[in-house]
This record gives sequence, structure tokens and C-alpha cells, in this order.
Amino acid sequence: MNIRRATPADVPHIIQMLANDELGKLREDFRNPLPDTYYKAFENIVNDPNQELVVIENEDGDVIGTLQLSFIQYLTYQGGIRAQIEAVRVHEQYRKKGIGRQLFLWAIEHSKEKGAHVVQLTTDKKRPDALEFYKSLGFKDSHEGMKLHLL
Repeated sequence: MNIRRATPADVPHIIQMLANDELGKLREDFRNPLPDTYYKAFENIVNDPNQELVVIENEDGDVIGTLQLSFIQYLTYQGGIRAQIEAVRVHEQYRKKGIGRQLFLWAIEHSKEKGAHVVQLTTDKKRPDALEFYKSLGFKDSHEGMKLHLL
């Protein structure tokens, strides 16, 4: 398995994985060709030094998973850096095979290398299996998160 930064050629594979779950199919627009908004967002992500969009490939070079890692600089914790994990997906044929765990272990180690003092994530309450998976990696449900959808 190989974890690497995503390229423009990976965008359709990433969007397909994002759209291929109960919640993603309601908010993503996976079609051929993809809407330009996805490529514009990709460019914004790769041009931001505090963002990393990565994919994991199988032995044949097929993209089978993805996640986005954001590094947030702030003043608390004496000017600490917080790593935020978002948009984790594993291709349906590769779920329950340790791919997600590999992605998370890479993200945690990479966050340490970048000087982050904490790694955080949010998970939808409609995904209880995901919550248990994150707990198995050592994450604690220590805070209550809230969102205000603007659109």
C-alpha cells in the first residue's frame, strides 16, 4: 500500500468514494464529467500549505482510500497546531481490511512530524460504527461539536 498526495487525476476516484455512502450520496454530485467545482476546490486545497489531501493505493496503483488533513495554527496551547482529519473514505471493496486504520496511523504520525499537539475529527451521529472505529484508535469523545449549515 502506498499513501501519497492526491493529484488531479485522483479527483474522480475521491468524489466517487465520497458519494458512495448513505450521507455522501445526498450531498455529492458524482457524474462524468465531474462539475468544475470539485477541481476548483482541489486546486484550493493543494495550493494551501496547511492542507493535505491524500490517497492510498493498492498494489496495482488503484486509489482505494482518501482523507484530508488540515493543520490549524492558533494562539492557545502557546501557539499550538491542531490537526483536523476530514473526509475519510475507503472504497467499498476494501472496507474492513485495515485500510482506514493505515490511513489514520499515517495521519497521526504525519501530524506529529508537523508539530501538532492534538489530532481531532468530527463524525456524524448517524455513523455509530465510525465512532467505535475512532475510539479503537485512541480518540476520545471529549467534546460536543455543533454545526450551523449556511446553505
